[in-house]
Amino acid sequence: MDSGSADAGETDEVASHGRRRAGGLSRRSFLVGSATGLGALGLAGCVTSDGMSLAEAAKVYGPVPDEKFPIPAIDVSKVDPKYYRRTVRYDSKEAPGTIIVDPGNYYVYRVEDDGNATRYGANVGRDGFRWSGEAYVGRKGEWATWTPPKEMIRRQPEAAKWARGMPGGLDNPLGARTLYLYQNGAYTLYTIYASLDAESIGTGITSGCVGLLTQDMMHLYSRTPVKTKVIVLPA
Repeated sequence: MDSGSADAGETDEVASHGRRRAGGLSRRSFLVGSATGLGALGLAGCVTSDGMSLAEAAKVYGPVPDEKFPIPAIDVSKVDPKYYRRTVRYDSKEAPGTIIVDPGNYYVYRVEDDGNATRYGANVGRDGFRWSGEAYVGRKGEWATWTPPKEMIRRQPEAAKWARGMPGGLDNPLGARTLYLYQNGAYTLYTIYASLDAESIGTGITSGCVGLLTQDMMHLYSRTPVKTKVIVLPA
């Protein structure tokens, strides 16, 4: 990894999200790494509030034109409504602000006050790339540079063009916002990142990282300072 740039991990395919572009790297694949010594923790959440309608979702996940790279609207018809952002009842002893990833149900929770949580739909690690335990946000990145590791370049020579780093942008696998997960002062190679791929939400497609729809990731990112505790539950 290039510690001088806000990069992370590894993607496993070269394609495009939504449509193919020359040289584009797919958001439907992602970061490789290992985090050892993380103990499994268990928490439970329950839904009580009503979800948003398709029309409301179209507004929440609409275009964001004022970004450095204007963000297109998400095609919410391709997202199961149960994965739309919502406030739910969530019984937890964790402090407000804590992020809890539930890969078995494809959700990410941000613990709020009064027994509530903000819940986001997510994509998660595929079989063989899942992990569980405790980490924290060690750093944050906006439109971060992504650098493919040497192992990926050996498997996919077409990625060699980005050996010195892929600049931020809509085709960059890290997306518009990235939270880098650390343990004991060391980067674990896992992230929570922004995805424009509506169809990826509710699936296990990554190499252990967690993706939220871009508009959801921006919402979470703006409320998450460095050092925020992150718990990943067993799948």
